Amino acid sequence: MAILKSKEARKLSQKERSEKLKELKLELVKANVTANKTNAKTKEIKRAISRLLTFNKTSKEEELNKHK
Repeated sequence: MAILKSKEARKLSQKERSEKLKELKLELVKANVTANKTNAKTKEIKRAISRLLTFNKTSKEEELNKHK
């Protein structure tokens, strides 16, 4: 579930991105509880979260530039 490609993140709407972000954060907490140290699963979840946050930031900047 944690694997999220850049193309997939672009296709998601703002609302879908925020929902996906909440899901991934919950999954990260669950993964950290089961494993005491960082493993491949937690790294992939963190990457997916950072992708979503990046696309949220860039989409907001694009909207601001359109209105100027």
